Amino acid sequence: MMNQRTCNPDYPRPQFVRKAWHNLNGEWEFEYDDDNRGEREGWSSGKPLSRTIRVPFCYQSELSGIGEPTIHDTVWYRRTVQLTSKRANYRQLLHFGAVDYAAKVWVNGCLVAQHEGGHTPFTADITYAAREGANELVVQARDYGTDVTLPRGKQYWKEQPEQVFYTATTGIWQTVWLEEVYDSYIDAVYLTPDIDRNDIRIRLRIEGWRPGLRVRARIAFEGETIAEDVFQLRAAEETRTIGLHDFNDHGLGRWWTPERPNLYDISFALYEGEQIVDEADSYFGMRKISIEDGKVCLNNRPYYMKLVLDQGYFPGGLLTADSGEALRRDVELTKAMGFNGARKHQKIEDPRYLYWCDVLGLLVWGEMANAYQYSETYVQRITREWQEAVLRDYNHPCIVAWVPINESWGVPNMLVDKRQQQHTLAMYHLTQSLDDTRLVLSNDGWEHTRSDLATIHDYEHRREVLAERYATARSAIDSLAQNRWIYVPGYAYNGEPIHLSEFGGISYRTGESAGWGYSAAADGEDYLRRLIDVMAPIAGSRAIQGYCYTQLTDVQQEINGLLTADREPKLPLEVIRKLNEGDLD
Repeated sequence: MMNQRTCNPDYPRPQFVRKAWHNLNGEWEFEYDDDNRGEREGWSSGKPLSRTIRVPFCYQSELSGIGEPTIHDTVWYRRTVQLTSKRANYRQLLHFGAVDYAAKVWVNGCLVAQHEGGHTPFTADITYAAREGANELVVQARDYGTDVTLPRGKQYWKEQPEQVFYTATTGIWQTVWLEEVYDSYIDAVYLTPDIDRNDIRIRLRIEGWRPGLRVRARIAFEGETIAEDVFQLRAAEETRTIGLHDFNDHGLGRWWTPERPNLYDISFALYEGEQIVDEADSYFGMRKISIEDGKVCLNNRPYYMKLVLDQGYFPGGLLTADSGEALRRDVELTKAMGFNGARKHQKIEDPRYLYWCDVLGLLVWGEMANAYQYSETYVQRITREWQEAVLRDYNHPCIVAWVPINESWGVPNMLVDKRQQQHTLAMYHLTQSLDDTRLVLSNDGWEHTRSDLATIHDYEHRREVLAERYATARSAIDSLAQNRWIYVPGYAYNGEPIHLSEFGGISYRTGESAGWGYSAAADGEDYLRRLIDVMAPIAGSRAIQGYCYTQLTDVQQEINGLLTADREPKLPLEVIRKLNEGDLD
């Protein structure tokens, strides 16, 4: 069984690990296709491309080796992949972490995959297209740069970033990799902890199922096996519940929290007869997020969430970090400043980031990359991609809330358009139908229909105004913060916990680059004073049960981060920690 705490920082799927894999990142051939003629002219087979790019960085980023912000909606990639041997009864799986927005994949001229959704993974079974020796791999990526009904997050539809919008990402932006599996293999595992029963529910999906297959599941904590079960697979999907039988309360147990991020290791072995034909390692945390008597609870105890808004942009790489260690460093910096969570904003983050949140202990709100305008096509796109995102990240104990829509993005006429209101309700219930173990918001920030939390976005910087506004739950809900109704007409506050899920946003320029924030500090002393002015009223509010400060780092022209874009603190980390701990004198 693997030691999850020493996992390869560049392994692309740390929640479900097989030992053998082949990383295809690196130098690829590359070409723009502005006339969209590549398919007609047969670029999918045997056509050399004239440029090179460093995968997995998008061509707009410096780390790609290109660094051109101009809009090119169709791009092509090509490289050769060596397969030293092809074993009988084994499959070759080609994985893509994320390709923005639509992808087609060919191997040796054969179309092996098509996928839409710029933030979610997909897999191609290339067994019958591949051969021993050299194989040609070609990818066409199509973006829709000016289509504002596309789920795109903060990617701008213009070439130069401005306001809250940043340089776009087109094409491959997460790891491409290859693995070999037996004809029958474990395709997916969903792990659902229940701390009240002290058991773990395991749902397995088997590709290539046939009668006679068995699975062994072995669970360990800190290297000691505590449970094991072997069971027959009577269908392609099988569910099993295993009791853990260990002590888990009174501060002495093994529940997962940000303060004590305990993880159980779990290994799976798939048997055909007496032979093991597939093995994979995973992990889980015994953790429960709920609302009890109007309070947010973690593991059945009231818990105050102190989050920071994190947009996941990285120096030189835009949406792509230059290494797994860079993702770990962001988690470490967040915790060093006294935050116990992060709201990943307008981005489905790299799974390696979530892994470090699991291991190091950091709550996460998982948020979809939204569109800006509503249409029937938008509904189809976001619904499909959001389901993929929720299922991809289902097993991470760090995730405690799902945010399919933020600030009425994609549904700008929420107040008057019944269809858009129904869409947010549909996204709420769809999410709950996939995962009823976490909190779900219909529309973060304002104009809620049905949400498990009453979340408010408020960039007011005057201390006295904030103190009055958040003195009571009623004054908070009636505040019209940002000049927005918290609930749309026909829907009302019913005692949900109130969370200030965006506030602060104070800009402080420490380098040469100019930028903006929701308010501005003249120097370090003024910056600290302004931080105290926005944090003190929230800390003193009896109505607020948690907050999310904007934001972790500067992002391009938006310089309201606690850290610069290069992750340099604007104030000592311990000063921010003291503010989060309530030391506001």
